[in-house]
Amino acid sequence: MGAAVALAALAGLTGCERGSSAGGAAPSATGPAGCPAALAGAEAAVRRAERTDTVWNGPTDGPRAVPGKSLVYVAQTMTNPGVAGTVRGVREAVKAIGWHVRVIDGQGTPAGIQAAFGQAVALRPSGIVIGGFDPRLTSQQVARAHADRVPLVGWHALDSPGPSEEPPLFTNITTRVGDVARISADWIIAHSRGRAGAVLFTDASIPFARNKSELIKKELATCSGVRLLAEENIPISDTSGRTPQEVSGLLARLGDEWTHSVAINDVYFADAAPALRAARREGAGPPYNIGAGDGDPSAFQRIDSGQFQTATVPEALIEQGWQIVDEFNRAFSGAPASGYVAPVHIATSANSAGATSWDPPGYRAAYRSIWGK
Repeated sequence: MGAAVALAALAGLTGCERGSSAGGAAPSATGPAGCPAALAGAEAAVRRAERTDTVWNGPTDGPRAVPGKSLVYVAQTMTNPGVAGTVRGVREAVKAIGWHVRVIDGQGTPAGIQAAFGQAVALRPSGIVIGGFDPRLTSQQVARAHADRVPLVGWHALDSPGPSEEPPLFTNITTRVGDVARISADWIIAHSRGRAGAVLFTDASIPFARNKSELIKKELATCSGVRLLAEENIPISDTSGRTPQEVSGLLARLGDEWTHSVAINDVYFADAAPALRAARREGAGPPYNIGAGDGDPSAFQRIDSGQFQTATVPEALIEQGWQIVDEFNRAFSGAPASGYVAPVHIATSANSAGATSWDPPGYRAAYRSIWGK
């Protein structure tokens, strides 16, 4: 979601619509499941995604460490928790492989990111990370790096994982949006036992977010007992100003029919909390909220303390930082990209053990073994 957040912040988005409500009466959240087959499938998917005893399913072979390399990480903004998490992972990994990295903060503005990228190119590093922004916003700087044969690796730079010819990225690292959308909707189906009145929070001005929300709706629709009561279109750049008012309106209009929520990013629930608290809703009660976003530390804290968020679908940010370094090592060695895409995970208070991020086991040892370190 990092690139989507960047696009919202960078474009100074306008045209903010009020949330539109889906018609029809909401179902009761009690009684037998309204979709036995869909419920069974959702429950199985959720059980798999909630596991924390997973084994490393990423690369186990590849080129040995190429010595003496330097990277520059161009960050959309270091206030973006997803970007900051991957920076932490990159710093860990370059220390392990024996390289150097410099981080340049784009400060979340088009001019700032363009200047940061220009500075990165001028430093003539071995490789450049495009951290959380669309490289098409810096097309001149990308073209310069490409002409200088400096490989580019993106994190949330494009909608899809893997290599890209236009813009020219050795690879882009992100989870698959379809997987994230499906598992967040499956969680609602499973948690409600197939009987829910749901609200979806999205930002329709961002193509990535709009696509994610459409996929969430498609999966929710597989269960006839789950009704979409409202879809609230609130730009990410305006969540703090808009979300409390919209949530208050939803509470007045929907009352107890509103049992569950899903948002394309956890930030909506940070901003929904004051309105829910003012309405004397209990933090651990309905509406039960899941974020289909990065899984930043504040989301884990809300989940662990039972404060108006029940689950999140987090990215393994530090692991992805290590993957960034491994992908560069493959580029420097003339090897193809690994093709690895991390599986989706669901974090709840029952499985997070008080952690503030999703940090699966096994990847550090695997990458060290590949690099001969």
